[in-house]
This record gives sequence, structure tokens and C-alpha cells, in this order.
Amino acid sequence: MDANFQLPSTTRRVLISRNPTAGARSGIPTVERLSALLADQGFLVETLTDVDELSSKAAQLSSADELRCVVSAGGDGTVAMLANRLPRDTPIAVLPLGTENLLSKHLQMKGGAEAVCRTICAGHAAKFDAGKASGQVFLIMAGCGFDAEVVHRLHNERTGHIHHLSYAKPIWDSIQNYEYPELRVHCEIPATDSLDARVETITARWAFVVNLPRYAGGLRIAPLASGSDGLLDVCTFKDGSLWSGLRYLSGVILGQHASWDDCVTIRASRIRIESDEAVPLQLDGDPDGFLPTEIEVLPSYLTLLVPR
Repeated sequence: MDANFQLPSTTRRVLISRNPTAGARSGIPTVERLSALLADQGFLVETLTDVDELSSKAAQLSSADELRCVVSAGGDGTVAMLANRLPRDTPIAVLPLGTENLLSKHLQMKGGAEAVCRTICAGHAAKFDAGKASGQVFLIMAGCGFDAEVVHRLHNERTGHIHHLSYAKPIWDSIQNYEYPELRVHCEIPATDSLDARVETITARWAFVVNLPRYAGGLRIAPLASGSDGLLDVCTFKDGSLWSGLRYLSGVILGQHASWDDCVTIRASRIRIESDEAVPLQLDGDPDGFLPTEIEVLPSYLTLLVPR
């Protein structure tokens, strides 16, 4: 299948997956508005919050060639959850209701029910790579180390909707307690016309495995990452301390970090990250256990509806 293609006009069923806890406030009015707009265009729309029911119904409608798409009404974690639970090749449209909405920004999806309705009606779709870490699919990036520690603390203390200020206490607690254990990052690099396949091992204190070049706050840790090259971009930082972290942050903001000796960037098809200590892992901003982890790229895994 080509990377870009048109959905058949005969598919008229739309399922909306609403995450009740996404973002800083309830998205019910926006979901209801999208449902009404799609109904006005002749689509049959159903909103579900139970992922098992949603997955079963999506599979049935796909088998009958009736499913236009599943709408992910939430944040990046909601899209990742659908990618893990829906049948492969199920078209997904993004209604951004989360805190950061990195995927929708990458797709240049304008927020709001009207824009999403236009995208669904147009039916223009594209294939994107995904990553898979310890059996879980992720779309944007995997991180281990300080950022994952913050994510784990946030979700352990979470009581409702997340907003940007929700990160203040977990960040402060992590600054006081995180010890920056050493990471060993083993990268399998596929063969090229000029080089044989090989494995490179990097020792670092911070490690990011990036599929799409977006991170919280607009940061671009791997600005050249592509969601359609069949590879994942690995970015590591060598030194572990708060002051080193602030220096690395300034380098990312200024776009200078990739040229530094203590920053290593590489493209790989498979990555293993391990440590002698319990280092947390996060996928697309959600906690996902601890190291070690095996990460691989899934080429052209995800089907997304995109603006023309």
C-alpha cells in the first residue's frame, strides 16, 4: 500500500473513542459537536469509552468494509492505546483533547470538531512507522531516565485531569531524588550500500528513542526523525546531573546538542536498553515499567487520517 491513499467513499461508520481522563478538562462538548457534524454529513457515529467494546466493534465493521475510522478523542496516550488494541490498518483520526497533543501538532491537525470533521469527510490517509517497546506500541518516543521518572511520579500521584502545572511537583521531587544510573544502549544498525549491518553500544545517563520529531514543550530532541523511514532515531546524553540536564536542555532549545561530544545520535532498527539499577521507562508520556527493554521499529504500522 502506498504511504498516502484515499479511503473508499462507501465507508460510513465512525467510532469515537473518548478518554474520560485526557487533558485538563472534559472534552465531552467537543466530542458531541464532532458527532453532530459527522451525522450531518451522513455518517453513522457511535461514542465509546470501553476499549474492549470499541476494539470488538471496530474489528466487526472493518471486516464488513463499513468502518471509516476510529476517532481518538484524547491525548497522545489515547492514540497509542488505540494503536495497541485496534486491528492493524484501522484508520485513526485524532481529535486532540490531551495536555500536549504532540501527534496532532506533527500532523498539523487544527484542533476543534470542525477541522476533524473535514479531515474525516475528505478521507485522505497516510501510513506511519511506530515503535514497539516490551510488547507495547508507541508513536512518538520512548524515554528512560529523568524524564521517565517524572512521568512515573506524575501518574502515581494523578487524581484527575492533567494540566501543565501538574508536572511541577513530580519534576521537583525527581530533581531531589533521581540519581542518574548508567544506561547501556545497544543499537542494531541495518546494512547500507557502503556499510555492513552492525551493533553499536553507547553508555549514557539519558536515552531517547524517537519515531516522530516532537517532544513536550515543543522541544526537538531528534529533529531529523522521520515517521516513514523504517528506522528509529536514538539520542543519548552522557553525563548525569541536574546541571548537565540544564545544559542539555539549552542545547536542545538552541538546536546545538547533536554536535556535542557527549551527545550521541544514531539511527537503528532495534535497540536494547539496560541498566544495573531500576530505571523507569515512558512511552508517549505514559509510564511503562522499568529497564531492561527491547525496542524495534514497525514500518508503516499506523494508518492516520491527515489534512491534505
